Amino acid sequence: MPMDAKNLRDFYRTPLGRLARRQLSLAIRQRWKNLDGLTVAGSGFASPFLGPFRAEVARLACLMPERQGALVWPHSGRCHSVLVGETQWPLPDNSIDRLLAIHCLEQAERVGPLLREMWRVLKPNGRILIIVPNRRGLWSRIDTTPFGYGLPFSRGQLETQLNDALFAPDDWGEALYFPPLNNRLLLRMAPTLERFGSSMSIGVAGVILVEAHKEVMAPVTGSVKAVPAQPVLKPVNTTRPAGVRRH
Repeated sequence: MPMDAKNLRDFYRTPLGRLARRQLSLAIRQRWKNLDGLTVAGSGFASPFLGPFRAEVARLACLMPERQGALVWPHSGRCHSVLVGETQWPLPDNSIDRLLAIHCLEQAERVGPLLREMWRVLKPNGRILIIVPNRRGLWSRIDTTPFGYGLPFSRGQLETQLNDALFAPDDWGEALYFPPLNNRLLLRMAPTLERFGSSMSIGVAGVILVEAHKEVMAPVTGSVKAVPAQPVLKPVNTTRPAGVRRH
């Protein structure tokens, strides 16, 4: 059962949630430094991370799956959130430049069809950034946080799913090395633990991040014509059988 949108919103208002949001936002911004004039969408519960891009992008959409429910976002100004079917998004083909998926794949009914829908809406030169709970991390083992719900991933499992959906990973990363506990001392130590964990690459972070692009097969143009196969002619045997006389 997925965590609903209200519970997700409430988590990011806690001290632990605000810290997790800050660290993940830094990881996202590190990969997406300039989004001027682009069309950006978030899938799952991405609204806590899309706010900083509102002044940059040309168009912005927050696609909230019906299994989680939807919240009006932002509170003021034009609403950018919309309730969608998991694999039926009201977007044209090849319409999104950047797609952020968080609190999404691990809570999906079927990962493959969801990734194919992402492939459909992403532009040929677009980029997708996926954040999922790390199967080896502590966050996926504690169900008091959103990353403790649903199905956590290993890097190998996620890479297989991406390849099957015709996505090619370009960059892998991890985040949330500090323990998911609302303890004041641990929260103060979290930035130090985050720097230490990322420098050591110990593989036990709370989440896996992967940025990928869609693989597009080259179309066959009209200038290429099929050449019909030529019939194979068997050589004529001109040798007369023995004992046969010519009249």
